[in-house]
Amino acid sequence: MLDQETLRTFIRVAENSSFSKAAETLFKTPAAISYRIKMLEEDIGTQLFLRTTRTVQLTPAGMHLLEHCYQWLAWLDAMPGELQQINHGVERQVNIVVNNLLYSPTAVARLLAYLHQQFPLTQFLVSRQVYMGVWDSLLHGDFHLAIGATGSESLANDVSILKLGGISWRFIVPPGHPLAAGTGVLHEDQLRTYPAINVEDTSRNLTKRVAWLLPGQKEIKVPDLRSKLECHLQGLGVGFLPLTICQSYLHSGQLITREVINQRQPSPLSLAWHNHGGKAVAEIVALFQRRDPCILDFLHNVDIPA
Repeated sequence: MLDQETLRTFIRVAENSSFSKAAETLFKTPAAISYRIKMLEEDIGTQLFLRTTRTVQLTPAGMHLLEHCYQWLAWLDAMPGELQQINHGVERQVNIVVNNLLYSPTAVARLLAYLHQQFPLTQFLVSRQVYMGVWDSLLHGDFHLAIGATGSESLANDVSILKLGGISWRFIVPPGHPLAAGTGVLHEDQLRTYPAINVEDTSRNLTKRVAWLLPGQKEIKVPDLRSKLECHLQGLGVGFLPLTICQSYLHSGQLITREVINQRQPSPLSLAWHNHGGKAVAEIVALFQRRDPCILDFLHNVDIPA
């Protein structure tokens, strides 16, 4: 009923709004095209075209079928290559989660451009998560590989890791902030007066963690590092930023750094992946192992060698 020739005939009639024009492009007679469409309508038990003396137009059912015909034919055309790919150990789809500390559109685009060239039939999905949300996606979601999993130890027996390095932090305030004046180490009683600006952990199944918050201190949660940076520049609150992100603002004087009683320690990050991955996952791991140029943008904020 819906063999490839019938599907292609239906598409050609729909695109040309004419049996005769479709017949010309398919090197068939208009009668043959009309008969095939009529048999298709009888087989499925519904009208696909509204016929006039000059043209034919799709019915709502016909428009629905046309949309699916494009999908089916694309799937049929790609299927031989996909089957060969599967037999050669290449995944049909690879889902990648990236820590927000390492995420950048440029980094993602460069990696995807490389992967698409190497594995043109594999679909890639990239998600950005925060803190334990990275591990959550890898352990409880459908993700195959994590760029920037927190820590330097695996949280599961079937997950391997590669240490990437770490993030150094600086406590920063704008020059007009009350904490900007003076010297010496700031104590908790001085810090607690001002809200802590944090990016919220996106974990759903694992316990959420808070980057930095003192007992009794107000917290303002924002969705990403860019929002956090802007809040600090506006003097809305206090907290830590990765050194590589705030460095230019420290040089320009838009932010200053102060010493605090409990300095935030460097945060180690790792590449993590499921051991049962295929060739595409293995290739991504190899890119990070050799620090290939196409992945270096992910490591822009990593300032401590692994």
